[in-house]
Amino acid sequence: MATYLIKRILLMVPTLFGILLVSFLVIRLAPGDPAAEKFGGAGQAAAGVNAERGTEAAEKRFRERHGFDKPLPMQFVLFLNRLARGDMIFFQTEQRIWTELWEALKITMLMNLIVFTLIYVAAVPLGIMSAAYPRSTFDRFSTMILFILYSLPSFWVAELLRELFMQKWLWSYFRFESSPLPILGLKSQNFDSMTPFEQFVDYGKHIVLPVLCLTYGGLAYVSRQMRAGMLEVIRQDYIRTAEAKGCGKGRVILVHALRNSLFPIITLLASLLPFLVGGSVIIEVIFNIHGMGLLSYEGVLRREYDLVMTTLMLSAILTLVGILVSDILYVVVNPRVSFDDK
Repeated sequence: MATYLIKRILLMVPTLFGILLVSFLVIRLAPGDPAAEKFGGAGQAAAGVNAERGTEAAEKRFRERHGFDKPLPMQFVLFLNRLARGDMIFFQTEQRIWTELWEALKITMLMNLIVFTLIYVAAVPLGIMSAAYPRSTFDRFSTMILFILYSLPSFWVAELLRELFMQKWLWSYFRFESSPLPILGLKSQNFDSMTPFEQFVDYGKHIVLPVLCLTYGGLAYVSRQMRAGMLEVIRQDYIRTAEAKGCGKGRVILVHALRNSLFPIITLLASLLPFLVGGSVIIEVIFNIHGMGLLSYEGVLRREYDLVMTTLMLSAILTLVGILVSDILYVVVNPRVSFDDK
């Protein structure tokens, strides 16, 4: 196992380098750059027409200082040098990105950890129940509801919920002075003056709607994957043998079938982990949550190359780690799978 892990970790290095290279080329070949964003248009308007030459000179000095006037290969080398030194900055303010990046990352990771926990806690039992009693009333009803949820776009549901909770007349009918759930941000204006318990309750109220919008689609998908994996396993010969020996249905499902039916769920880890860093741009924009999704979106608009590349790098690392963790979990849930087979 140790040899396998070392090999996989070493293979991550050239893979990560390739991801960084492709991402760098895609971003740099897009129109515009930080210098044009900082000094063009709004910058010239602020400076005045008479200062146009001065603005052009400042833009030229900015490009020379940050290496944007050099060929792409040299720009990539300069980026790797800054990355190795941790000297990643916002080009518009020329301040380091780490403080703002860490604050946004904490928000996104906390929200997505809650979302992933809710998804798996609800999806796994739903999938097991549907597979244990196929074509039953519960299976048909849950399948219909989950397919409806999966088909609803999260941005549409988010906008619908926001409009609903903005209607003061609706909540006054239920004798609420205002909406019971906030629709913007993660904190109330008087958050700092609250007690720790009041802060916990206030934060909980603020995240209900965004967490709901991030959860229902994943819940529907993961539960269907769990059902499909369980149905495939319970049709195997060794399951029929266990039933023929007199094992109860609960023991057959939970002891003999569950471990092997977890393979599709484990595979999803590789695709879900990057959301811990990337977040959801649409949901964060709608609910005005200053997480990684909104920060990355604004970074793309402002051509903040260092911020965008750092976010992509973190997502790539989590994807590679997710694949590695999935491979390890395959062996944990099924000892018949060995690292020598990989």
